[in-house]
Amino acid sequence: MIQLSALTKKYGNFTAVDAIDLFVPKGELFGFLGPNGAGKTTTLRMIAGILRPTAGTVSIAGQDLAADPMAAKARLGFIPDRPFIYEKLTGMEFLRFVAGLYREEGATIEQRARELLAIFDLEDWRDELVESYSHGMRQKLIISSAFVHRPEVIVVDEPMVGLDPKAAKTLKDLFREYTRRGHTIMMSTHTLEVAQTMCDRIGIIQKGKIRACGTMDDLRRNAERGDEGLEEIFLRLTGESAARGLVEVLDA
Repeated sequence: MIQLSALTKKYGNFTAVDAIDLFVPKGELFGFLGPNGAGKTTTLRMIAGILRPTAGTVSIAGQDLAADPMAAKARLGFIPDRPFIYEKLTGMEFLRFVAGLYREEGATIEQRARELLAIFDLEDWRDELVESYSHGMRQKLIISSAFVHRPEVIVVDEPMVGLDPKAAKTLKDLFREYTRRGHTIMMSTHTLEVAQTMCDRIGIIQKGKIRACGTMDDLRRNAERGDEGLEEIFLRLTGESAARGLVEVLDA
């Protein structure tokens, strides 16, 4: 459902994403991990069509993003890491607006929007302006907007930021059910416990390159550790020496 071929993004002489090849199939929840500045958000923004790749291609549900961006984006929902929303719209108006971008309207959308707001405990706020929403409420609204047109693929950057425990649990359940029904989710997160417990496969990116990709068992084999958790594997692949250096500094 998501196909990346030699995907590259350069800023002058700096390569943020370096010729990534990746396939995320139908029905998979794929976790995308990496240190700050590793290229996670840049990759997700290229998949969402917000950034133009320097080289390489992105395909969404069989649609080439560069060749037919409208067809590709129609199959995609994007949840950014920061919930920027038009503040002078109500929650319900915002969901109608997003649905309208995909040329969907009418009773079905009204019903779907109300259901999504109810799932995230926003039903009593549906006619209030977004400017009165807290950060967590805005995050829940932007998540709802990604699902309102029922896309085949969801790309999400740090979904749990700002969510209370109940909303986080609701989102986890929603993601699991969505992929169970044959849809695809690619999720970037710094919460390793979330990635380890939720994701079917995990990709670890560092300095713009994917260093490891696979199930937890695959990652353990890659790191040559048969019983380690994701935190230990992540550090071994991306920054164990830095962690050791910190300990040495503190001990000194």
